[in-house]
Amino acid sequence: QVQLVESGGGLVQAGGSLRLSCAASGSRFIINAMGWYRQTPGKQRDLVAAITNGGNTNYADSVKGRFTISRDNAKNTVYLQMNSLKPEDTAVYYCNAKALDTTLISRNYWGQGTQVTVSS
Repeated sequence: QVQLVESGGGLVQAGGSLRLSCAASGSRFIINAMGWYRQTPGKQRDLVAAITNGGNTNYADSVKGRFTISRDNAKNTVYLQMNSLKPEDTAVYYCNAKALDTTLISRNYWGQGTQVTVSS
């Protein structure tokens, strides 16, 4: 069982920056990858950025060059530095973790979401 707690969302003007954090906790788990997704009302939840234990990263085309994902494996914490924010970045951002349970089955875990609003 993995619990994810996000923080760092808020209201920012276009061109500004925010840093999101997500801390994972629980008993007897191994996290293979962590990432950030975002969702607006009536739309699917889309990948923003992800990072593996080995440090490999993947970004949505819409955020490349503006967002940076990083991870502290020892703390089971992932960060998303968001620069040059645009109004279209407005969404609820969800932390995601892919973790192995005690039977070595990979499962997805989600945080509660944090609102990011970018004003023009």
